[in-house]
Amino acid sequence: MKTLPPALAAHIATGATSLCWCWRLTRRDGARQGFTDHDRPVTFDATIFEAATGFTASEVKDTIGLNVDNLEVTSALSSDHLVEADLASGYYDDAAVELFRVNWADPAQRVLMRAGSLGEVRRSGIAFAAEVRGLAHYLQQPKGRLYQFTCDADLGDARCGIDRTAPVYAGHGSIATITSARGFTASGLSAYLDGWFTRGLLTFTSGAANGQAIEVKAHAVSAATGVIAFELWSPARLPLAAGQTFTVTAGCDKTLSTCAAKFANTINHRGFPHIPGNDFIISGPTSR
Repeated sequence: MKTLPPALAAHIATGATSLCWCWRLTRRDGARQGFTDHDRPVTFDATIFEAATGFTASEVKDTIGLNVDNLEVTSALSSDHLVEADLASGYYDDAAVELFRVNWADPAQRVLMRAGSLGEVRRSGIAFAAEVRGLAHYLQQPKGRLYQFTCDADLGDARCGIDRTAPVYAGHGSIATITSARGFTASGLSAYLDGWFTRGLLTFTSGAANGQAIEVKAHAVSAATGVIAFELWSPARLPLAAGQTFTVTAGCDKTLSTCAAKFANTINHRGFPHIPGNDFIISGPTSR
C-alpha cells in the first residue's frame, strides 16, 4: 500500500484534482529523460518532463509474491530527445524507469508509484511499445556458476587470462562500404583469417557510433576477391560512413576445441566438456 504525502492526500480528498502521470527514464549511458501525459511540461528533481510526446500507458498489473509486475508504455517518436537511432542502438535496453503520480499544479505533491526497468522494446515505423518490468524480474535471472558444456568466462577476463589487446587477437580497421545498418565491408584487417572475429566484439572509435560496442554475428573474407565483410548482431548508430574506424577482438564459441586451437588456453577453460549430455541421460539398455 502506498503512503501518500499529506499535501497530496489532502488534494485528492478534495475531489477536484489536477493529477498527471510522469515517467522518468535513466538510460544506460546515464542520460535522464522525462515524459508526461499532461498537456504542459512538468518539472521536478532537476528533470523536465516533456508534454505532448504521445505517451500512453496500459493498466499496471499487480501480483502477490515475487511474480513480475509490469505495464506497457506506447508512444510515437515525437520528442526531440527520443529518436529511433538511439532505440535501435540499445541505449534504452534495461533503462531504469520511475513512474510518478503528480499534481501538475504543484509538482512537490507527488508519489513514486512504480520503479523498474525497460524490458522488450518493439518498434514499427515511428511508433514504439516498451514493456516496463518491476524490480522483481531481477530475481528471475541466474546467479553464480552453472555446470555446462561450454566455458562461462568472458574472453579476456581474469578467469580467462587471454590478453584481448594483443595484435593477434585485436585488429584495427575502417569501414569501406556500407551494406546495411548492421553490415559493411572493411579495410585494414587483411592479416586475419575468415571467421576470426565471428562472435567477437566490435567497438567504433569515430563517427556517430563512436564508443558503441556490438557483438559480431559474422566475419567473412572472400577467397576470390579478398573483400572483408562484417555483420553485427544489432544496428549501429547511424549514419555509418566510409572511413569510420573501429577496433574488433577475436571471437570465441566457448568450446574446449576452440580454446585449445585458437587461444592455446585449455588450462583456463571454464566449461565442463565431459559432462554427460542428453543422449547419455535418456539412453537405456538395448536388445541384441
